[in-house]
Amino acid sequence: MAYPLLTATICAAALLSASVFAADASQPAAASAPNAAAASAPRISVTVVGQGPDVVLIPGLASSRAVWADLAAQLKATHRLHLVQLAGFAGQPAVADGGDTVAAPAAEAIADYIQRNGLQAPVVIGHSLGGETALMLGARHPARVGRLIIVDALPFSSLRFNIDATPEQVTPSATAFRNTLLSATPQQYQAMQTGGMAQLVKSPAARPALLAAVLQSDRKTVADGMFEIMTVDLRPELKHITAPVDVVYAWDAAYGIAAERADALYQRAYAGTPNLTLKRIDDAFHFVMFDQPQAFSQTVIDWVNTPVPKSLAAQP
Repeated sequence: MAYPLLTATICAAALLSASVFAADASQPAAASAPNAAAASAPRISVTVVGQGPDVVLIPGLASSRAVWADLAAQLKATHRLHLVQLAGFAGQPAVADGGDTVAAPAAEAIADYIQRNGLQAPVVIGHSLGGETALMLGARHPARVGRLIIVDALPFSSLRFNIDATPEQVTPSATAFRNTLLSATPQQYQAMQTGGMAQLVKSPAARPALLAAVLQSDRKTVADGMFEIMTVDLRPELKHITAPVDVVYAWDAAYGIAAERADALYQRAYAGTPNLTLKRIDDAFHFVMFDQPQAFSQTVIDWVNTPVPKSLAAQP
């Protein structure tokens, strides 16, 4: 079952419009030079601000850590924030010979960062691909996180196109989509992203910076990340997460489906997740933090400040 504009939220991760699922798209050649892969480029870079309990924030595909600016401004007075930037996105150098996955190695890098820096049961917040990275982190390293807050992300993104999708079914389409990203012209890519951005964020003021981050991202990294989130199904791993999992997701009448159907999608996708909370924010698209900043920040801050029961607390 394909949802008209709702399908654009998975394309937000790939940064393509749902109406051109099979169309060409590419990164401008001019953006390739500053993002060329470097052998020494780390999987992540981290900016630390504030003092207090630790919070790790992970942006989505082809996004920068700046997507958290409003939330960070409110949290940094009471929390120590670790603002992650993923390699290959928004001007960050890509990883040379980094394989064909993005989220999985990023999750391992963040797990290592948490351990090396002695973070104690941090809250981990992730948007889009960053949300799937957070789920991987929580499922594969449950003792290293205290709470997961997932922003407009599913454990298997292709469910947005078909609630009964399987990785095997979507692999041909994902492969074609990835190849399209790698082979298209700069002009096609830029035109696509400029038009598609209106489907991903309602706020016109937010679009220029988001588009700039896309155009500064490494094309192969974007293509690899797109393929990964379309084909990796994390639902079997959700049972391994011991921390509370809070999921906030957007809905808008322009999606063309009833809000209750969006609710059902998230409920079914996250079925079997221990300690799960779901919350919908209306009148917003994929970048809910820009479309409903007050409701979004209040929701996240409330979760951040909610004590984790001792029985669920991460153990060193």
